[in-house]
Amino acid sequence: MKVAITGATGFVGSRLVKRLQQEGHQVVAFTRNAAHAERVFPKSTFPGVEIVAYTPTESGDWQKAISGCNGVVNLAGEPISERWSAAHKQSILSSRKLGTQKIVEAISQATAKPQVLVNASAVGYYGTSETATFDETSPPGNDFLAQVCQEWETEAQKVREVGVRLVILRIGIVLGMGGAIAKMLTPFKLFAGGPIGTGKQWFSWIHRDDLVNLILQALTQPSMEGTYNATAPNPVRMAEFCSTMGEVMHRPSWLPVPGFALELLLGDGAKVVLEGQQVLPKRTQSTGFQYQYPTVKQALRNVLASEG
Repeated sequence: MKVAITGATGFVGSRLVKRLQQEGHQVVAFTRNAAHAERVFPKSTFPGVEIVAYTPTESGDWQKAISGCNGVVNLAGEPISERWSAAHKQSILSSRKLGTQKIVEAISQATAKPQVLVNASAVGYYGTSETATFDETSPPGNDFLAQVCQEWETEAQKVREVGVRLVILRIGIVLGMGGAIAKMLTPFKLFAGGPIGTGKQWFSWIHRDDLVNLILQALTQPSMEGTYNATAPNPVRMAEFCSTMGEVMHRPSWLPVPGFALELLLGDGAKVVLEGQQVLPKRTQSTGFQYQYPTVKQALRNVLASEG
C-alpha cells in the first residue's frame, strides 16, 4: 500500500510509520516541520517514507500528494494535555476541524482517490461520567471536548460524498513509553505515586501497538465502515490503574495527587484525567479484532519492562 499520514511524527503516528515501513508499504508523511521529520525518519532507515511539508489548516500544493495513495490516516491535532487558555482551546478545535477539512478537500480533488480515510477522534465525544457506560451507539456529551469531537467527525463524514470509505476511531488514553505514562513515571520512581483526583474516575485506555494494529485493520478491511472505539475492552478506575502501575514498578501507589494540583498545572485540561468515562469497544470487537494487551496489567508490563 501507499499510505498518507498526518501527525506522522507524533506518539502514535511514528509507531504506525515504523510498522508500515517494516511491512514494505510506502508512506507519505505530512509534517509542519520537515527537518524534524527527517531526523525521526532518516532515509537510511526509512527508505519508503516520503516527507511532505504542509500547513494543516491551509490548502496548498501538499494536497496533490494524496493522489495515488491507497489510504489516508489523519492523526493531526494540537495536544489537549496542556493548560486550556482561550487561544489554546481555539487551536485544539481548529487544528482538528480545519485540518480534517483540508484532508477531505485534498481527497476530493485527487485524480486517483484513496479507498479509505481513517480519521482520529476521541472518547471525549461521550462527555464524562463516573457511572455511565458508553459504546459506539451512545449519544455525544455537551462539554468542550465533546463539541470538538463532533465538529471533527462532521468534517470527516464529508469524505463519503466522494465515495471514499470512512473509519472514525474514537481513541482512549494511549499507553506506550511516552505520552500519559511518561508524565506519571517520575512520582512513582520517587516512591510518591498514587491515584489522581478521587481515583473513582474511569480510565479508558489502549496500548499503542493495539491502536496501530486497529488502524492497519481499518486500512485493509473493506467491511470496516463508520465509528469504532479505539479502547481496550477492560477500562479501569484511576485508583486501579495507579495501583497496577505501582505493582508493575514495585513501587507504592498510595500517595494521591489532589485534583486541585492538576488543575493548577493544566487548568481546564485537567478534566480529561479528573473526570473520565467508561468506554467499551463493542463494534471494534464485533470485527474480530484481537487485542495483544486486553488488560491494563498486560499493557503496563509491556510498556514498563525497561523501567522499575
